[in-house]
Amino acid sequence: MAVKNAGIRDVAQLAGVSVTTVSHVLNETPHTRVSEDTRERVRHAAKTLGYGPNRMAQALRTNRSGLIGLLSEEIATTPHAGRIILGAQNAAREHDLTLVIINTEREADGTSHREDVQALIDRQVDAVLYATMYHRTVSLPPNLQGIPAVLIDSTDRAGIVPAVVPDEVGGAVAAVAHLVEAGHTRIGFLNNDDDVPATHLRLAGYRRVLEENGIPFDERLVLSAPSETLPGYGLAREMLGRSDRPTALFCYNDRMAMGAYRAAAELGLDIPRDLSVVGFDNQELIAANLFPGLTTVALPHYEMGAWAVETLVRLLHDDADPRRLSDEPTLLDCPLVVRDSVAAPRTD
Repeated sequence: MAVKNAGIRDVAQLAGVSVTTVSHVLNETPHTRVSEDTRERVRHAAKTLGYGPNRMAQALRTNRSGLIGLLSEEIATTPHAGRIILGAQNAAREHDLTLVIINTEREADGTSHREDVQALIDRQVDAVLYATMYHRTVSLPPNLQGIPAVLIDSTDRAGIVPAVVPDEVGGAVAAVAHLVEAGHTRIGFLNNDDDVPATHLRLAGYRRVLEENGIPFDERLVLSAPSETLPGYGLAREMLGRSDRPTALFCYNDRMAMGAYRAAAELGLDIPRDLSVVGFDNQELIAANLFPGLTTVALPHYEMGAWAVETLVRLLHDDADPRRLSDEPTLLDCPLVVRDSVAAPRTD
């Protein structure tokens, strides 16, 4: 039960440790030799008494605010941003850190991004998470280079900031391999036409599975358009209207897959009896609510947010080398989410 006006000495007495040990544990002082069992006793005592370190005093003593800035694109309009924020927020809470979030536009110019970063710096954040929507390569605002930072869902064109991105190739491999394992050998790919990493990497995964299974690559089975529902519908109508139509479609994202569902229905094709479909993104408002439910690949947005915060904490405590982390982006798995849109191809 919380004790009114409990102090650090009360926590030390309840935990059976010194005041110095309590200070080290609650302030996460680096390079201190305190066992995990002792740390747990201190945290439990502090929680029981309702005691927390004085933030202002802590900031003056450590020259840190306990704030992490999160610059994220399109928070209000992109469901992925919410998962990144949730993952980052939960990880930050584990380290007694607080997120300060600023929304920015995807197409905002460098001047606008510099101003957003400066707004975070002016609030004395200890570090910055820079999250983009839709995996791509970006040029960072110059004023971000003087503060610990991690990129989420993008890579730094200059190669100096650690980054975490989805394993796009691995996700595509999982999707197409699932179709091949079901017996499909004629698999169409409805791809995005933007020149971004995901476009090329998902195509690479598609081609890898075909090659590994001795299935010839047919460029006529790969069509590209903007990655939205109506373009996906148009590509699917074109591909499924052929006499030698594919028996399965791998779609760049769930929105294009939704368009493919409409095209199949108009052509009298039953999913999955006549046509199997796999998407990418696992946008649950789409994938789980299509009929039948769409088998798709999940992007690890929550996991990327959590990884980024954990990495920032390591950087702040000098437990990680930013140069080594910047050599290559960290890849996180994109697992397959199996629903009901895949079956063996018809033989009649």
